[in-house]
Amino acid sequence: MAHNRQRVDKDTFKQIFRDYWGPFQQRHPRYQDRHVQAVIDKMLGCGTLEAGYTTYLCPHCLEEKRVAFSCKSSFCLSCCKVYVDEWVAHIGRTLYEGVSYRHVVLTMPDALHLEFYRHRTLLADLMKCGVAMLSDALSWFKKVRLEAGYVVVLETAGRAGHWNPHLHIVMTSGGVTPQQKWREVDYFPFTVLHKKWQYHLFTMLKQRVGTRAIKAKIDVLWRKYARGLVAYLEEGKVPAGGEGLAYYLAKYVVSPPISLRRILSYDGQRVRYWYNDHKTKQRQEEEIPALTFIGRMVQHILPKGFHRIRYYGLHATCKAKKVKVVLTALMVALGRLIKGTYRIAARKTYRERVLASTGRDPLRCARCGREMLLWQVWHPRYGVVYDEVQATKHGRYGPCRGSPPGAGADGEREQPMTQLMLAELRV
Repeated sequence: MAHNRQRVDKDTFKQIFRDYWGPFQQRHPRYQDRHVQAVIDKMLGCGTLEAGYTTYLCPHCLEEKRVAFSCKSSFCLSCCKVYVDEWVAHIGRTLYEGVSYRHVVLTMPDALHLEFYRHRTLLADLMKCGVAMLSDALSWFKKVRLEAGYVVVLETAGRAGHWNPHLHIVMTSGGVTPQQKWREVDYFPFTVLHKKWQYHLFTMLKQRVGTRAIKAKIDVLWRKYARGLVAYLEEGKVPAGGEGLAYYLAKYVVSPPISLRRILSYDGQRVRYWYNDHKTKQRQEEEIPALTFIGRMVQHILPKGFHRIRYYGLHATCKAKKVKVVLTALMVALGRLIKGTYRIAARKTYRERVLASTGRDPLRCARCGREMLLWQVWHPRYGVVYDEVQATKHGRYGPCRGSPPGAGADGEREQPMTQLMLAELRV
């Protein structure tokens, strides 16, 4: 496993896992889990032909090009940018036009971190608890029951990669009264958030865990944090416009525990990386054994099916359509701008992403410069899921430019309709 200190690139993260994932699992049987293994396998297989590929063919000089599938996983440092773009489009669609939003961060004492590491089911309770606290605080402050909208994001990684569960909540800057009227909340007392968050969090843990140990620990923390816990409400409103807000939120929900640019070196045994210290506000560098580095990364893989981002109140998925109609009418009555308030970023294709990042068209033939055509798609589980020749034989056509082998003298032919569906296939 000995390597010379190498230049860090997008394969460095994978190489660390190739070298030490087996030994790490042997030392930590907790991570001999099918779901965790699937996440690691997906990341390691990203960009390899064995994990599936698309074949493109130049219809003029018969030059062939195979493009391996990407894994589209938030744990993969090569794919996290694509993953963020997808979340931007997703989250942007959930925002209500004309409504302002605020960003709230809810943290907890270090002494409680281990409880949420041991009992991952508490993480869902943590998200509900944050919403319950804000709903309580809103209604108390306005002296009327207000239903606001909440997009709750669970983050488990601290800046150094340690286990540090906390919440990022984007909430509507106001709410709807029982009389279906909109009440804006321009000011929010910080001291109320601190004390109410402490009360709701400690009460939830006493009820859900219920052991003597946790009750004794919470009694100590009550006395230690007499002014309440950290509940940070960002001054002013979060970025205006849906795309800006969506990017703002997506960096918390889909970013991996570390970015590639923060890894300084890997020599086959130790990993060196940097982070901005939250307390000193300065850059800190740390060098740790590869096994420790892997542990800091994989501890943030949550149970299968767990959703890091959830919607509550006016943003609850079950009633979002009805709420949108009501809120649109209320915002129009208030004179709020509706049309074009939020701009949703369109999902980019493989071709568009490469063009944007390199300025090079990946579907232009390297030999003759003509446009290449989708020819075949192969999946490791299902085999060939699309074949241009077979599609042509069965007469499945649609409009297309280009001239694959066997095209008529005019160089124009029809493209199989299947390609229109495959256009969304990410590679």
